[in-house]
Amino acid sequence: MARIAGIDIPREKRVVISLTYIYGIGDSTAVKILQDAGVSEDTRVKDLNEDELNRIRTEVTKYQVEGDLRREVTLNIKRLMEIGSYRGIRHRKGLPVRGQNTKNNARTRKGKARTIANKKK
Repeated sequence: MARIAGIDIPREKRVVISLTYIYGIGDSTAVKILQDAGVSEDTRVKDLNEDELNRIRTEVTKYQVEGDLRREVTLNIKRLMEIGSYRGIRHRKGLPVRGQNTKNNARTRKGKARTIANKKK
């Protein structure tokens, strides 16, 4: 397996797809990295030589990925909660943050509904 930014990327997939396994690199960023590194998108990871891998690694270091990015995101959320902003309060309560409807949906954020026995009297 090729190791980029501390992540083992899949060998059998195309390079452009494998790069998206790194947190913080999406489709468009992966394409840009490969263009800057001078590597074809269609090549498989197993077919890359060491020189191409090193060029990709140097391009990836220009972006904030993995641990640093995760740390920054969690610190941003903590900051919102500490200053007591609306978004911070929604994070603290575990409700949707970006204005979604909560009456019918939002099961991912609210959790599974539990029935209460003998509620009707």
